[in-house]
Amino acid sequence: MTNRSDGRWIKASASSDGAECVEMRPAGPSVQVRDSKLGHRSPIHTMTRAGFATWLASAKSGELDQLSR
Repeated sequence: MTNRSDGRWIKASASSDGAECVEMRPAGPSVQVRDSKLGHRSPIHTMTRAGFATWLASAKSGELDQLSR
């Protein structure tokens, strides 16, 4: 899979101080996601746009909250 990106990293609007957050950017037909606190050292997870939309909806609904406990 290609790691080509088409844009700059975008931080989640829920990031209060801009430090510990998830960032995303478009990458051709995919979306890349990384941990902002690690910056360029963060692993980059690439998923389809449909997969990203599903993941984002799950996060917004609280479905993934149990993973942080």
